[in-house]
Amino acid sequence: MASQHPIIEYTSQASWAMIEDKFSPYAKETLAKLIKFYEEEILPARKLAHAQLPTDEVQRWKTVIPVIEELKVKAKKLGLWNLFLSKAHYPEHGVPLTNLEYAVMAELLGRAGHMASEVVNCSAPDTGNMEVLAKYGSPEQQKKWLIPLLNGEIRSAFAMTERHVASSDATNIRTSIRREGDEIVINGRKWWISGTGDPRTKLYIVMGKSDPDNKSSYNQQSVVLVPTDTPGITIVRPMKVFGYDDAPEGHCEIIYENVRVPLGNLVLGWGRGFEIIQGRLGRVKFFLVEQRLIFFRRPGRIHHCMRAIGAASEALDTMLRRVTDPSRKTFGKYLHEHGAVIAEIAKSRAEIEGARMLVLSAALQIDKYQAKGALKEIGIAKFVVPSMALTVVDRAIQAFGAEGVCQDQELAKTWVGLRILRIADGPDAVHIQQVGQRELKRVPGLVKKAAELAKREKALFAKAGIKRARL
Repeated sequence: MASQHPIIEYTSQASWAMIEDKFSPYAKETLAKLIKFYEEEILPARKLAHAQLPTDEVQRWKTVIPVIEELKVKAKKLGLWNLFLSKAHYPEHGVPLTNLEYAVMAELLGRAGHMASEVVNCSAPDTGNMEVLAKYGSPEQQKKWLIPLLNGEIRSAFAMTERHVASSDATNIRTSIRREGDEIVINGRKWWISGTGDPRTKLYIVMGKSDPDNKSSYNQQSVVLVPTDTPGITIVRPMKVFGYDDAPEGHCEIIYENVRVPLGNLVLGWGRGFEIIQGRLGRVKFFLVEQRLIFFRRPGRIHHCMRAIGAASEALDTMLRRVTDPSRKTFGKYLHEHGAVIAEIAKSRAEIEGARMLVLSAALQIDKYQAKGALKEIGIAKFVVPSMALTVVDRAIQAFGAEGVCQDQELAKTWVGLRILRIADGPDAVHIQQVGQRELKRVPGLVKKAAELAKREKALFAKAGIKRARL
């Protein structure tokens, strides 16, 4: 039986029993420390953080929430910092945690929403941007931008998505990136750029078309580092998600008009943009770059899934407290005494457990075989987990009635965050198609095995002297 590590309270005995022996002593110690910090520091500060964000439409975009900054200092002193960045992939800057080990930590952080991840410098979009700079940035670019990001001194945004094009296919982007002498000139319009509104954001990582006539649609794009104070940048508006503006980070629409940066701000090289975003977004694709086959992968999307599972688990716990509250009886009964409610609780628990096993399996396979060995699990998780979490949160909302959809509970905001994940993490249809296509590739092997089986069956019937009926 697994030892009673404190994580069992937040996950399950069964899942911990399956993975405990795969955790290093360092990871177990870090996980226990993170749980203690979560319980004693993060959870008590959640409502205060919300209260410290002004309601004023202007001031809320200029505010750095004091309690979050205070918690960052404490987290850093405890060594609970940049936990997402694996030393196995980034030896110079990473921490000695595997994808599986961090996945469990990501689930815990997901219970407290975006705030918890930010407190330990593990929040998007900075995580993906730090990985881009750590993997592809030049020494000069790393010194100027990566180190301040790793230290939590600044924040960043990744500008890829564009209005009026189907941005789920990054080859469709139109923003122009061209060279003029020793400068790069950028012109275009981006939207849904997360982190843009944050006053601490000092860097845009911008993707655009630098060679639209290239025969390969995967070699037409480049990625450029653009300081946020560069002339020619206009923030048009924050985009709202079901009415939420997510200040102070926000998801903004931006115009780049004759924005000029030094040639040294080009990342990796001309025409290497698609290679970079494949690494950043964790999408897996084969294509030819400089006459060699490249395979790109990043585990970050699995971490999104684990945070979603954490959000679902927190919603279920919230629901359990509600349906056993004696002040909330209906028709003389506790809410949980109504058959429909208890059935919803059971289904939620079963769905959370199944999703967790799926994602932990994917994380373990990434550690063992890199993402190539976990394509099926990664693809399934991307469309199964967010939908599962949305369903669980919706059940909790229903248990609360009108209170569940208002600002007095976190459930509505949690639901909105999960709903956008089904788009921001790539449309469900894309992941479903990829998984289906992989399944169809098994058909020739299945047909061959069926033919071999039929041949053996026929031989057995003949040997037994029994005439086989035609089917």
